[in-house]
Amino acid sequence: MHGWSCLVAGCLVLASLHAGAQSTQGVQGATQGADCTASASSACYLSFQPPQSGGALHYYASLSPDVATPAGPTRALIAMHGHPRDANKTFDAALQAVRGAGALADTLVVAPVFQVAQDKAGKCSTPGVPAAEAGDLLWTCGSWLEGGRAGNGNGITSFAAMDALVTELTQRWPSLRTVTIAGFSAGAQMVQHYIGFAQERQAGSVAVRYVVADPGTWLYFDPVRPQPMRDGVAVAWAACGSGADTLRNCTLTFSVAADGACPALNRWKYGTDALPASLGRNAAQARQRYAAADVSYLEGALDSSDAKGTYYGILDKSCAAAAQGPYRMQRGLAYAQYDRALLAPDKRREVVVVPGCAHDVACVFPSVAARGVLLGPSR
Repeated sequence: MHGWSCLVAGCLVLASLHAGAQSTQGVQGATQGADCTASASSACYLSFQPPQSGGALHYYASLSPDVATPAGPTRALIAMHGHPRDANKTFDAALQAVRGAGALADTLVVAPVFQVAQDKAGKCSTPGVPAAEAGDLLWTCGSWLEGGRAGNGNGITSFAAMDALVTELTQRWPSLRTVTIAGFSAGAQMVQHYIGFAQERQAGSVAVRYVVADPGTWLYFDPVRPQPMRDGVAVAWAACGSGADTLRNCTLTFSVAADGACPALNRWKYGTDALPASLGRNAAQARQRYAAADVSYLEGALDSSDAKGTYYGILDKSCAAAAQGPYRMQRGLAYAQYDRALLAPDKRREVVVVPGCAHDVACVFPSVAARGVLLGPSR
């Protein structure tokens, strides 16, 4: 398998609203008089009902389709919240990235909220984000990030809800040409798992891109996992050093783990065994879709240890997670090599390591390093 020379040489870059028919409030009334390109607020909090879902999904939006502008936005950035469902913070971080790139006038920023019932949201709620309302689609603190069904309405999966959001945006803003779906932390887990199951779009329609930033764990499509090598000998990750230099000191191979060593190793959400039928594709189909997608990766350079700011205490340390690497950055860099070596060797899967950032969307997304990844090329 390939070593990490490709990353050092170039594939690793280290760089300094009309709501739907079931809307809870009209878009025009919600957004006029409020500057939703400044920060998240209740005035920017909209909703729509995904078709046949039996419930509503909310999202923050920076622009309104009912406010006349010389030209509508040509691109949208959907920023997916983390486990605390901190959509306001994620929205603000995405706004900062777009503002820093001078692209606010041309870019619609959206941050959906996957709601959890108030009596079950104690461990996954964030001040400032509205609580669930009557009629909202509801998930659990963990189900939305792996494509789980809503516990009410008609049981729509979170992946189907994301499909519906993309369609909603392209219908309300017909000027859109590109939609980027970017997730951070648990939101990145959701996005990375969603890619292989996302709705296929017709040729010539809006182009959809994906950005996966600092997830705790990854979906592998093979039973192999990364093994660091030094001087041709398998070594523990600690032997490769720490921080951003970890994998420059070692090469990496991928091998099948010993049978029975970790029964959950290849189970969903770490692998494709026991894949939920509700997701609508088998493992081979999901793999093919992932390989064909436009995917980029972001990693915080300091999200590579158990130091303060890495939130190591909440990092998944199960045997299935630990088999992917010790910390988020190592897991991310290893997955990117797996992607390039086994999933899509003909594609350039860009990995941008953001200097000075640990596990913080407010640091990673607005960084100069991340802007180009989040905005993507003009179309």
